[in-house]
Amino acid sequence: MTHINSDHLRTFLAIHDAGSVTGGAGRIGRSQSAASLQIRQLEDVIGQPLFRRHGRGVSLTPAGEKLHPVARHVIQSLDTTLSELRGGGLKGKLRIGMPDDHDRSDLANIISSFAALHPDVELEVHCALGSEFAAALRSGALDLAVYEVPEPGKDDIILRQDHLVWMCGRDHDVSTSDILPIAVFDHDCWWRDLALSGLDDAGRRYQIVFTSESATGVRAAVQAGIAAGLLSVSEDPEAFHPLEGLRIRHATYLVLQTASGARGPVCEAMCEAIRDAFAT
Repeated sequence: MTHINSDHLRTFLAIHDAGSVTGGAGRIGRSQSAASLQIRQLEDVIGQPLFRRHGRGVSLTPAGEKLHPVARHVIQSLDTTLSELRGGGLKGKLRIGMPDDHDRSDLANIISSFAALHPDVELEVHCALGSEFAAALRSGALDLAVYEVPEPGKDDIILRQDHLVWMCGRDHDVSTSDILPIAVFDHDCWWRDLALSGLDDAGRRYQIVFTSESATGVRAAVQAGIAAGLLSVSEDPEAFHPLEGLRIRHATYLVLQTASGARGPVCEAMCEAIRDAFAT
């Protein structure tokens, strides 16, 4: 009787979480060819393909969707049991801030894996606008936070650099309007300020027609064709398109910050897990 190898399940989960074979292989320290071979072997055991390949990476097939929660449970159970058997695991409490937008899924997977490895650590996760995190770190309300900033500080750990450009829905070019309809955040924050000041500097007339408290809301309004919005250049090209005639680019950085009083093995272990995940 053929059995499923737990290493193959780890590779399966890593590729799913990264969204590509290359990214998943990097997360587990394997070559792309080795990761691809393990997935083929797993698919041979199951008798069905687990991933669909496309230009932007991979997505799960129906068989992959069925396997995913089982694989996650099995690997987390194995890691938890190993940690308990070894003894001397980490103990304590950690308060984490993570953004309420498209980065949340990756971070949630990192935190979930950390919790499985260190079941005696109490994790308190706050999902909110990144603009609130700096003050929370200064006051000691959070121990560490991951969020986007226009310019990193000297003590920030840069996880990823990106660029913001003006986008419209793929099938909704609003650039021909004399007064550009735009979607922005409804709170005072650097992203909103950057959007408005950039348009002012470019001499482009605009009207705010949609506001949201999250990047998810702005993204939805742009995709629906209601307005243009300042979004990441890495947005789905099948849903968004750079706005013609407005070639403004703004650098943005996803950073990891820790509170001045946040020290110790629990905080250091979580920071290392986040750094390692984004490094691959």
